[in-house]
Amino acid sequence: MSLPTLIRKILDFFYPVFMRFIPRETYYYAACGGGNLVLSWVLFFLFYQLVFQKAVLHIQFFNDYHFAFSAYTLSAACCFIITFIIGFLLMKYVVFVDSALKGRIQLFRYGLSSLMSALLSWVLLKFFIEIVMIYPSISNVLSSLIVVVFSYLMQRKFTFK
Repeated sequence: MSLPTLIRKILDFFYPVFMRFIPRETYYYAACGGGNLVLSWVLFFLFYQLVFQKAVLHIQFFNDYHFAFSAYTLSAACCFIITFIIGFLLMKYVVFVDSALKGRIQLFRYGLSSLMSALLSWVLLKFFIEIVMIYPSISNVLSSLIVVVFSYLMQRKFTFK
């Protein structure tokens, strides 16, 4: 049995609880997307606290160009890379299995919508941290909860239509 089939069987076991409220595909999306979202929160916390240790990374190019990357920006970037791969595989092989689009088209569209979601999430993250003064890990959760609705609509209406 393949991993996507196993995931669908596990999700199908719990679906009767939700079947009166949402269609199966939406349930799959919520479960897979929610799991990937929680994974991104855990990864962000771990990257921010342990890997980048709340530091600022300074990079200088050719003595003229200087860039400073905050720990939360680096943490968000690392989380994006990991959850992008996992998210695409879940959406393609577990959620939107009936899509007639070719895999490379789906990947391109998923990448485009994920980049837009990541950009929106980063702007909100920056807003919550620097303007509202909320702790980065909590800001990450808040910003990603706002982006969930945008992401769902993009995946359903554009990426895997």
